[in-house]
Amino acid sequence: MIHQYTLKTDKQGFYNITGIIERAVAESGIDEGICTVFCPHTTAGITINENADPSVKSDLALALDKAFPNQSEFTHMEGNSAAHVKAAAIGQSASIIIGNHRLMLGTWQGVYFCEFDGPRERNFIVRIG
Repeated sequence: MIHQYTLKTDKQGFYNITGIIERAVAESGIDEGICTVFCPHTTAGITINENADPSVKSDLALALDKAFPNQSEFTHMEGNSAAHVKAAAIGQSASIIIGNHRLMLGTWQGVYFCEFDGPRERNFIVRIG
């Protein structure tokens, strides 16, 4: 079962998409399996991280900005090479085990869509099987 979702984003940010994915799993009726979340963009990604303290999102953004700053030596004509590098470091997908009709995330975990080059209208795909 494949679902596609649209998300409007700001310039850079982490968007909690856990609830959307949990609803898709619940509606699927699947008891056990794998849920794959995929981002079909080169300047955005998917990650699993803490879902309890909202400051983790700003800390992640700060750390990525420091680790992968925009550089005058970049030659990509669109001027968003730092966004491409951040997306490559984070990755475009996450796989989550489904058990007992639900995502088997840890107590503090959530799934995030990571925007590095907005604002944009983005898509992400959820496959349940």
